[in-house]
Amino acid sequence: MATWLITGCSTGLGRALAAAVLARGDNAVVTARDVATVADLADAHPGTALPLTLDVTDEIQIATAVASATERFGGIDVLVNNAGYGYRAAVEEGDESDVQELFATHFFGPVALIKAVLPAMRARRSGTIVNLSSIGARLSPAGSGYYAAVKSAVEGMTASLRKEVEPLGITALAIEPGGFRTDFAGRSLAQSAEAIPDYADTAGRRRKENDRVHGTQPGDPAKAALAIIAVVDAPDAPELLVLGSDAVAAYRSVLEGQLASLDAWRQLSESTDIDV
Repeated sequence: MATWLITGCSTGLGRALAAAVLARGDNAVVTARDVATVADLADAHPGTALPLTLDVTDEIQIATAVASATERFGGIDVLVNNAGYGYRAAVEEGDESDVQELFATHFFGPVALIKAVLPAMRARRSGTIVNLSSIGARLSPAGSGYYAAVKSAVEGMTASLRKEVEPLGITALAIEPGGFRTDFAGRSLAQSAEAIPDYADTAGRRRKENDRVHGTQPGDPAKAALAIIAVVDAPDAPELLVLGSDAVAAYRSVLEGQLASLDAWRQLSESTDIDV
């Protein structure tokens, strides 16, 4: 029986994962900014669910959550940094305070949680850290520059973390989902207050008032939850797991384009070496 600490369990992938973890008999610390939104999960699994209030930008709440989880279950085996929301704006439109909040939620909060659980994981020489990213980090669509940036930061940090903790018996990996049928493109999507007309045909097409994606995404959150559990259980978990047929196709297309560009400019790239 493993103990999971999952952030952002009120809706979406976080809630689906918490439900799946509890259904298979594991312990789960189910967290949300409003703990009332996860009360039903706790009521259904009183012996194995611990509902906690957690705003990942609040370091005191992070410390309290980790301490409460340790007191109740003896330790945390799997940390899943899932909490977050979408943000759309042309780079020029992005409000500085909005961008700072985005990075606080998606990057600095997860880093604080990682730092909070690692000492005990190092002492046990076991544990898994799962950081949720997005195919947006690969695609970098117009209007998602800041979101792509913060998820790219998560992936880069996770890749380095993996190399640091792997010799200690700890696994770190990133999950890169495509479009899933959640509230991500609906209630959980924020955007800049200002819309500059010159960006109407690029970033503007993806503003909430113009986007028709919500409710049509191909991904099933319940199946994503089972996939995440499977990769955590796997002895050879990859550094990055892509979720969704749309994400796999998009990832492949981006990689092929990058390789083509690398080859096209290879001569100029290699011309910068010192002559010998």
